Amino acid sequence: MPIDADFANTLVALRIARSRIDGYGVFAAEAVSADRKLGELTGEAITVAEARRRAQGRQRIMMVELSASRAVDATRSADPLRFTNHSCQPNARIGVEAGAIEFFALRDIEAGEELTVDYGQTHHEGRLACRCGQPGCIGWL
Repeated sequence: MPIDADFANTLVALRIARSRIDGYGVFAAEAVSADRKLGELTGEAITVAEARRRAQGRQRIMMVELSASRAVDATRSADPLRFTNHSCQPNARIGVEAGAIEFFALRDIEAGEELTVDYGQTHHEGRLACRCGQPGCIGWL
């Protein structure tokens, strides 16, 4: 069942619902203009070594490495942005500024559109099939 809410760390209205890409996704509940900040992701501050240990054998996680030694585990976070799926042609990006994990629209996003980012390098190391379905999909994460 879709969840519409005013989440504390988001700047736009978001909705969590089933995704055609994988599991649940986060969807814009309003139109969003390009370059607009969508919100911030929070979670447990951990070491990169601990993040990689936690990621072993798991397919659904949300870890962001902030530096060579620091990471954030948002797997149990209440933030809706943790449901952001990967796409080879994303409509949003993740930026890290002063330790804050921020999401920004890369282009105009329509209400009802799923928010996606390019995960870049992942713990899957090319072993997990990409399900984005976009033209030019690289096929693996």
